[in-house]
Amino acid sequence: MAVTRATRRMIAPLLGLALVAAGCSGEQDTPAAPPGPCDIVANGTPQSRPGGEGDASAPETATGYRSDMTPVRTRTYAVATANPLATRAACEVLRDGGTAADALVTAQAVLGLVEPQSSGIGGGGFLLYYDAATKSVQAFDGREVAPAAATENYLRWVSDTDRTEPVPDARASGRSIGVPGIVRMLTDVHAQHGRTPWRDLFAPAIALADDGFDVSPRLAAAISAAAPKLRTDADAAAYFLNPDGSPKNTETTLTNPGYAKTLSTIASDPEAFYTGDIARDIVAAAADTSGGRTPSLMTVEDLAGYTAKVREPLCTAYRGREICGMPPPSSGGIAVAATLGMLERFPMGEHAPTDVDRNGGRPAVMGVHLISEAERLAYADRDRYVADTDFVPLPGGTPETLLGSDYLAGRSALISSDRTMGKAEPGKFGPPAAPVPPTPEHGTSHISIVDEQGNAASLTTTVESAFGSFHMVDGFLLNNQLTDFSAEPAGPDGVPVANRVQPGKRPRSTMAPTLIFTSAEPGAPRELYAVAGSPGGSTIIQFVVKSVVGMLDWGLDPQQAVSMVDFGADNSPETNVGGEHPVIDTSDDGAHDPLVQGLRALGHKVDLADQSSGLSVIVREQSGWDGGADPRREGAVTGDVN
Repeated sequence: MAVTRATRRMIAPLLGLALVAAGCSGEQDTPAAPPGPCDIVANGTPQSRPGGEGDASAPETATGYRSDMTPVRTRTYAVATANPLATRAACEVLRDGGTAADALVTAQAVLGLVEPQSSGIGGGGFLLYYDAATKSVQAFDGREVAPAAATENYLRWVSDTDRTEPVPDARASGRSIGVPGIVRMLTDVHAQHGRTPWRDLFAPAIALADDGFDVSPRLAAAISAAAPKLRTDADAAAYFLNPDGSPKNTETTLTNPGYAKTLSTIASDPEAFYTGDIARDIVAAAADTSGGRTPSLMTVEDLAGYTAKVREPLCTAYRGREICGMPPPSSGGIAVAATLGMLERFPMGEHAPTDVDRNGGRPAVMGVHLISEAERLAYADRDRYVADTDFVPLPGGTPETLLGSDYLAGRSALISSDRTMGKAEPGKFGPPAAPVPPTPEHGTSHISIVDEQGNAASLTTTVESAFGSFHMVDGFLLNNQLTDFSAEPAGPDGVPVANRVQPGKRPRSTMAPTLIFTSAEPGAPRELYAVAGSPGGSTIIQFVVKSVVGMLDWGLDPQQAVSMVDFGADNSPETNVGGEHPVIDTSDDGAHDPLVQGLRALGHKVDLADQSSGLSVIVREQSGWDGGADPRREGAVTGDVN
């Protein structure tokens, strides 16, 4: 079906294509009119350069970098998502008087259509929501859960009597599919904080699904990379692949009437997702054994019983600001807070990037070293101790044990300015947990929103790996979130793993939606300073930390902080330095790059793989808000643009 003119005006082609100001045809030669509310305008220049290979464990294929992006300035409201179509649709909700909660619903509905490889209604997410009227923060947990029939060996054996591995593997089998949580969570958030009628929020996504949208370069690259696995599911193959089995590309206009029908049903009654025909279709698709796939054991009762949870946000101080993050079952908030708590003991302002330009400059060797060392220590504790606290308590039963001032002072004392520790040991708290390798985590998307009333939302949303479990039903993909559990229920010593599979349990996550407030002083009024977050699987912590330090210690604006080189480390000897960034010389494995060589002189094993962060940051300025979108993806910021 042909794309309508209105839809084409919404599309902002990204890497490799010229951005078009909304309201102007790409074929016109006349100058574009000044941008108006919710217009998406050109920002940055796509860079094509040789660099490191994409990381096979990354959430999605790395697709490049847009250089010299500038912050987008708005007056009273702003929104940033991973796709211009979603950004504009959510912005129009704000323009018409909706709240951040309303705009979230629209953004997620559109993202599930135009960026299905990263998130959708078949997945889950974590949300921090700031209510400006009460100056309070809520942490909404829409994480998927394991079915009631899941056992601790659910991901590694077909059954206790058939100890063969799931087919074709844990991820692409039905065993990876958790009970989806995002629809329930958004329903709850809208009930508390929404203003626009629920039904109206789905109209933009339904229209796009019916009228069609052009496949973006990023989606095309993701389809191409995943084509062999997409062929295993008849519905996914029919949608993403051509009749000859080749991947659909940027010359393709996709329509999705099945998704339009599903959204129409949810718009009329969100409970239908969990108890109606959609729920029965989800269970049937997850149990599909075509091609020999091992089925899920999810039931309609699992779906009907799903609840999103409201948890206490994790708020700590850094450089006089209050940093609020997500508590378990996400480990992101704890790890970000622990890293910043250790870094506060160092004069990070003395280790700012040099030659600062629109791309964030060249990070200083010592700045990258100190941050990476603090992250190693934070990841060590995260890997050992953090899981779903409804099943496995934190040491001492509270985050304060891992984030206490005295404890972090002791941890930071382990950081040497002369040499990397390579791999950190976790802190010692009572009986040891099992020493097993951390579970790799993968893909997500992120949404940052501030509305005209000052409410704010930071939502990280996911189907886990690119295209989730490859199971498609009723126009959307089902997640593979359960592979965020440890497949091994116990370590070599027989001690149970904290993040093992258990029925009704939520797998550990690294998602780190973040809100920053102007003052951390007790009793001070809570005034919003910034909204931040990123996709990126287990590296989300690194992406968020470098952006927070970039703004609060190094004085970068939000776009510079986002655009700056991605760097950091989990608890391994390897330190990431994003090879996609134009300031990094990846030739001869970084032999001529001063940052790489400086880190190697300190003992770091530098990994120059291209990074695929998807950061978005919105920061309060005197005259409104400044927003930055990640040049490594196709995201955009807009609002009532100045």
